[in-house]
Parts: sequence; structure tokens; C-alpha cells
Amino acid sequence: MLSKKTKYGLKALTFLASQKGGVPVQIAEIAKQKNISQKFLESILLSLRKTGFLGSKKGKGGGYYLIKEPKEVLMTDVMRILEGPIAMVPCVSLNFYEKCDDCPDEKSCSVNKLMLKVRDANLAVYRNSTLADFI
Repeated sequence: MLSKKTKYGLKALTFLASQKGGVPVQIAEIAKQKNISQKFLESILLSLRKTGFLGSKKGKGGGYYLIKEPKEVLMTDVMRILEGPIAMVPCVSLNFYEKCDDCPDEKSCSVNKLMLKVRDANLAVYRNSTLADFI
């Protein structure tokens, strides 16, 4: 299930991407327009700023703005930043691999085989989707 953090992050990114001219938007405005808790949104936008998706400007006329072109913002990157690993179990994760404690042989594990298919299907969607697809 998609976390609220990721859901709200996608809503905020979409809102910022739809702004013409990259004008900074205050957190309060985004929160109001997208019905998101301002405090929660603050932490989400900070994560996106730290990872190079957003810029921020302080003072009068300040706020957050998208640094990259929407077509350059891949959903795989957004999902990994906000949601964490794309794989549902660590033994099939590409970037966060861990061996399962309860599984002696991944090659014969039915859960592993199914989760590989799920991961690959999700990746196919995320890799072929950018922020531009949502605006």
C-alpha cells in the first residue's frame, strides 16, 4: 500500500510542476490546495529538496519550486526517496537487497519468485512514468 508520505509527495510535486515559470509556492498554499497537513508536508518537501528535486527560496515571495523539468523526474526516483524500496520483500530488492532470515534457498522460494514478478511489473510502470505524465 502506498504511504501517505508518498501520496502527498506526489500531489505536491504535481502541484509544483503545474506552476508556470517555476515561481516559488509557499507550503501553506500547497497544503491548502491539496488538503495536506502543513506540518507533514513540510517534512516531505524538505526530503525532496535535500535530494535535488526541489529548490526553496526564503523570505517574501519565497517557497518551494521544482528544479528539474517534469519529464526528468522519474517515478522510480520519487518512489525510492519517499517510499523506500520498491520491492515488497528485501530479497528481491535491487537497491536494498537483504537475505531473508527464514529462507534457506531463494532460488526455490515461491514467495521470492512471485515478488520478483511484482517488483518487475512495478518497475516497468515507474520507469516509464515521469512527473510530466501527471500534469
